[in-house]
Order: sequence, then structure tokens, then C-alpha cells
Amino acid sequence: MSAPLLCEGRVVVVTGAGRGLGRAHALAFAAQGARVVVNDLGVGLDGTPDPDSPAARVTEEIRAAGGTAVAHDGDIATTEGAASLVRTALDAYGRLDTLVNNAGFLRDRMLVNLDEDDWDAVLRVHLRGHFLPLRHAAAHWRAETKAGRPPRARVVNTSSGAGLSGSVGQGNYSAAKAGILGLTLVAAAELARYGVQVNAIAPAARTRMTERTFAQTMAAPGSPGAFDAMAPENVSPLVVWLGSAACAGVTGRVFEAEGGRITVMEGWRPGPTADKGARWTPAQAGETVRGLLAEAVRPAAVYGATGGVL
Repeated sequence: MSAPLLCEGRVVVVTGAGRGLGRAHALAFAAQGARVVVNDLGVGLDGTPDPDSPAARVTEEIRAAGGTAVAHDGDIATTEGAASLVRTALDAYGRLDTLVNNAGFLRDRMLVNLDEDDWDAVLRVHLRGHFLPLRHAAAHWRAETKAGRPPRARVVNTSSGAGLSGSVGQGNYSAAKAGILGLTLVAAAELARYGVQVNAIAPAARTRMTERTFAQTMAAPGSPGAFDAMAPENVSPLVVWLGSAACAGVTGRVFEAEGGRITVMEGWRPGPTADKGARWTPAQAGETVRGLLAEAVRPAAVYGATGGVL
């Protein structure tokens, strides 16, 4: 007897699902019985228009494999685009159970060369592109709860190691991905009353955005070690589980996922502290901070950094 499908009957929206991680997630959800809304605006790596329609292509892949999917090519970083994303799920399937926020692109520059347009564009698609779909999905789930139909809803947001530790040459991207972590924590706290669980992943995989960083690491086909550790499909099983009813009770968490490794990230926690009970002088504050830093755990290195930190 085959194992039951983890997402049978669930309706799942995946943004940025035309390529890379999003495509892998959409295919994996469909393989587990979900009906999938495949969103992708169809733009280049830097967010400029692309005549291709990757959402339609992935939708056809799912259907060819016997799954159920519908395409959505709206801009989810706009109010209308995000609203129409939720409407597409409701019009096509009558419900919405899971939102996977994944869309993004890069415009890398060192800070001294990073102009306002590149800053705004990256924060727009990553951070606003998470907020607006989440806002519209949450409004639907709140209405369902008030109507006596409490959902078992799930949201999976996509951050990055750059959001956790920073990345040289990616000030805009790092700031946006760090913002997504804050948004995840707030959403998990605010939406719990409506039956919504919200988590985030910080994946490492080979996609259009990282293909120069992560080369293919798979051994020769048929060999005992034939495992491509950087394949985006390695991240999707965790995302599917977080997007299913099976993850009941797991919310407000951040997970790193890379190859066959899953790590629970523990975030900011109070470390060494000192309380004088009165105002410090600058010299006293500095001397005290030096002592506290000597006791503290050193932070992870910023990606691409050559120097150390105190």
C-alpha cells in the first residue's frame, strides 16, 4: 500500500514558481496531491521583462505528470497582483490552504555603488512581494475563521543566509531577507488566532541567482555518491511538510536547508549583560562592552567578508 499523500486536497500558492526553487516546490506539492497556483511574473534575473512565460510552462509540467495546477502571471508586489493571486486560488479551487512566498531577483552592488533604484527594486520584490500576498491571504483566512470555518493554513516565507549573516555586495538583498525574518515572526504571532502557521526557510541551492556560487556537486550518474547537494529539489521536501497539515504546532521558526541538511536557526537571544543601575560614562560603557564581548559567542562571518568582527 502506498503512503498517503501529504497534501491531498490542499490548495497551494507558490510565488516565483517558474524556475529554480519555486518550480521545485510547485512540482513537489503537486506530487503530494496539492492543487497548485503557479505564480511567476516572467522576468529576467535583474527583474527586467522577459518574453517567456515560465508559470504556464510549469503548470503544463504538473498537468503532464497527472497533477492539477493553474498559472498566475501577475505582479505580487502590487496590491492588485497580490489580491488577484488569492482570487485565482479561490476561483479555481474554492479554497486556499498554503502560501509559499518565494519570488525574488538580484541587483548586486557594493554599498558605495548601490543606487536608490537598485535598493528599492530589490526590497520591493522580496519584502513587499512577501507582505502583500501574506496580507491578502491572511484577510481571507480571518474571514473564514469569523464565518465558522477555521482553516489549517500555512505560510512558508523565503529568507536567505544573507538575511541571517549578511553578504558583501548584497546590502539590498540582505536587508530585504532580514526583513522577511522579522515579518515571519510578527505574522506567526498575529495570525495564530486564525489557524495560520507561519515559518521561514533560508535555503542554499543552485538557481539562476546562485548558479555562479553553487556549481553542480553531483557524482557521476549511477555511482554510489550520486547526489547533487545543490539541487533546488533538496529544499522542497521541508517546504512541502511546512505547507501541510502535518506540521501542526510548528510556527514562528526559521530553518536553514541545504542538500541533505536541515538546521533550526535560533535567532537573536540575550548574551552577556551588565547593569550598573545608573548612567554609564562613555569610557565606562566602552570598557564594559569590551568585557562583555570577550564572553560572547562570535557572530557568523558575513558572506564574502575578508576581515573579522569583534
